[in-house]
Amino acid sequence: MNGELDQDAVSETAASHPWVNARIQRCVLPGAAAVNAAILTAFQTLTPESFDRRSHLVGGRYENLYLERARMPALAPVLEHALHCAATILGESAHGLRCGFWFNATGPGHHTSEHTHDECDERLSAVYYVDAPADCGDLILYDGPLTMRVTPVAGTLLFFPPNLPHAVEPNRSGQLRLSIGINFGPLPADL
Repeated sequence: MNGELDQDAVSETAASHPWVNARIQRCVLPGAAAVNAAILTAFQTLTPESFDRRSHLVGGRYENLYLERARMPALAPVLEHALHCAATILGESAHGLRCGFWFNATGPGHHTSEHTHDECDERLSAVYYVDAPADCGDLILYDGPLTMRVTPVAGTLLFFPPNLPHAVEPNRSGQLRLSIGINFGPLPADL
């Protein structure tokens, strides 16, 4: 795969799941294994104090861990590729989009509650899987009366509308599941 949008997966998804409103698309990061290894190594050096902000305390775990992009250079290939794919999906230039992100580190037994990402002016949302051991918790997408289950695969970006409710099942792998949530919106006019 060359890292472009996986049109076969998009067609297959659309054909096999009659979505009410949602358009789900997938993109694979070229060279993901090396990038993911660098991100995981850097992430393991972080402490709770390393994060600029943490939010959504559920079951003793913060679901969202925010870090300045410059503090982890290993993120650059993921965020740049995600921005390119988002611009393609939205049919506009990447120069007009901002890309906000956070980590979601789900340990054994943890899950992520149902939520959406449409809190501000988001135009598209995505999740990137850094480390996804077997049985680490499927992503569940809710579109009206329909439900789609996606098994995470390391190196994959999954794009969806920010207003699409979704959740992550409990991690039954016994290992860390590490993903990056991403929102794309317009750049402020004064930049």
